[in-house]
Amino acid sequence: MEKRFPAIAPRNQEASEQTRQHVDQLTKPLGSLGRLEELAVELAAMTGETFPVVTPPGVLVFAADHGVAAEGVSAYPQEVTAQMLLNLVNGGAGINVFARQIGAMQKFVDVGVAVEVEAPGVINRRIRAGSGNMLKEAAMSADEAQRTLAVGIELAEQIIDEGAKVLIVGEVGIGNTTASSAILSALTGADPDEIVGRGTGLDDAGWQRKKAVVREALALHRPDANEPLDVLAKVGGLEIGAMAGAMIGAASRRVPVLLDGFIATVAALLAVRLAPAVADYLIAGHRSQEPGHAFVLNVLGKQPLLDLNLRLGEGSGAAVAFSIVEASSRMVREMATFASAGVSDR
Repeated sequence: MEKRFPAIAPRNQEASEQTRQHVDQLTKPLGSLGRLEELAVELAAMTGETFPVVTPPGVLVFAADHGVAAEGVSAYPQEVTAQMLLNLVNGGAGINVFARQIGAMQKFVDVGVAVEVEAPGVINRRIRAGSGNMLKEAAMSADEAQRTLAVGIELAEQIIDEGAKVLIVGEVGIGNTTASSAILSALTGADPDEIVGRGTGLDDAGWQRKKAVVREALALHRPDANEPLDVLAKVGGLEIGAMAGAMIGAASRRVPVLLDGFIATVAALLAVRLAPAVADYLIAGHRSQEPGHAFVLNVLGKQPLLDLNLRLGEGSGAAVAFSIVEASSRMVREMATFASAGVSDR
C-alpha cells in the first residue's frame, strides 16, 4: 500500500543538551527532581526549544463504531458511541472535565459513528458508518484506512495551527479495545490470552468470547505484520487510524504527543510502524488496567508517568498526567539558577 506522510525531523540534540546543562544549574541538588528533569530534556529534544512551552495542550477525540460489537465483545450496546459523542460536545464527559482543568483546546471528530451525529461541536469527517465486523469481513478497505490517517493528520495540523503545544489524542467507540487487541497481536505476534482485557467491564464469559473473536479474526484475515496499513484495514478501527494519523501529524510539527491508555498506545504503535520517527515524540501519560497496555508500552520502550488504575479512555489519563509535563516545563522556565539567585553551589 502506498504511504504518504509528512516528513518528521529527528530530535534536536543541541537543544536537549542546553536544557540538560541549564537544569543542572537550577537551585537544587543535581538530579533531585528526578523524572521531571529527564522529561524537560526530552521536551527540549522534541520541540527544539531550550525552554519548552507546553501550554495550551490540545485534545482531539475521534469517535467511530465497530462492526465487531455485534459479537458481544463489550458490556455496552453500540448506541453508546453516538450518545457519548453528544456528551462530549456538551462538555459532560470525563475528558471534558480534565481538559478544562488543564486549559486544553478540545475538538471532537466523527470518523465513523454508526448513526450520524448532527450537533454543534461535532466535526464531521465520516469515512463510513462504522467498521465492518472483522469476524466476517475486513474492518475497512485499504483506501478507507488511508483516509483515516489523512483525517488524523489534518485535525492535528489544525489544532496545532490554532496554538496547541502538546497533543492528547482520545477516542470513543464501543468495541475498540477488541480492534486494538487485534492490531497489537497482528503487529507483535502477542497471544490474545496475554493482551485481551475486559474493556468496559466484561464478565468472565464475555472476556473469553472476546479473546476468541480476536483469535478467529486474525486467523481469517491473516494481516501482514510488515504492512501496518494492511493490519489497520483488516482488523482495525476508523478512530484508531485517525489517532495514528494525528500522532504522525503532531510529530511532523515537533509537537509532543502525550499518550493515553491502551487504545491510544496501540494507535501510537501503528503510527511508529508507519513512520518510525514518531517514536521520538511520544510521552506515556499513564499505564491503564488493560493487560495489553503494559505490553505495548514495553514494545515502544516507554515508561508511564502515572499508574492510577484508569481504564476510561477518551484521552482522560493523558489529561490527568499533563500537569506533570507542565511542571517539568515550568521547572526549566521559572526556577532560579545558583548564579541568578546568589546561592552558593558546592
